Amino acid sequence: MIDEEIKKEKVPKVEKKVSRIRKSFSSVAKFLIEFLKTAIIIGLIAFVIRYFLVQPFIVEGASMEPNFHNNNYLLIEKVSDYFSDPKRGDVVVFRYPENLEINYIKRIIGVPGDRVAIKDGEVEIFPQNNSEGITLDEDYLLPGTTTRGDVDVILQKDEYFVMGDNRNNSSDSRDWGVLPKNNILGKAWVIIIPGSDFGLIHKVEYNL
Repeated sequence: MIDEEIKKEKVPKVEKKVSRIRKSFSSVAKFLIEFLKTAIIIGLIAFVIRYFLVQPFIVEGASMEPNFHNNNYLLIEKVSDYFSDPKRGDVVVFRYPENLEINYIKRIIGVPGDRVAIKDGEVEIFPQNNSEGITLDEDYLLPGTTTRGDVDVILQKDEYFVMGDNRNNSSDSRDWGVLPKNNILGKAWVIIIPGSDFGLIHKVEYNL
């Protein structure tokens, strides 16, 4: 009788222990499920931001001096491209036409419909609405800068003419031709690093 009573006492204890273990596993499972849900949501948000809204970019080289420096860490924004075409004066990051694995950063000088002429160190633009042409006043270049090259090209639909701000140390449309619109990844938006260069990147307004 005593043994039976002891067994009866042990059964509820074992059941309670099993119940606690089940609850513990259930809590862990719920935590893991919620954790996975959160991780998936964060991953999706990061994916959307990275590929559709904002993308980081590190400047390599001196082709955009004095306005962008080697190892500048900046963000490029892609939102404006959904609503309007890139503009003359925008600084854009794009896939290099001769090697799509490489990304370049340059400034847009000519847009579709423009005639771009470079001669005697000066850049002249002939917009569709101005057949006389205007020599660009590029006050963002270092004083005394001249633009090498002998170019005369009319830009077709979805074609852009881009150049580096450091005209004597830049591989750009003077060397490899026009930039297709589809190659453009986004517009330079803000410099993050180093702190001394931190700030929004403002659009250039030309005398056209």
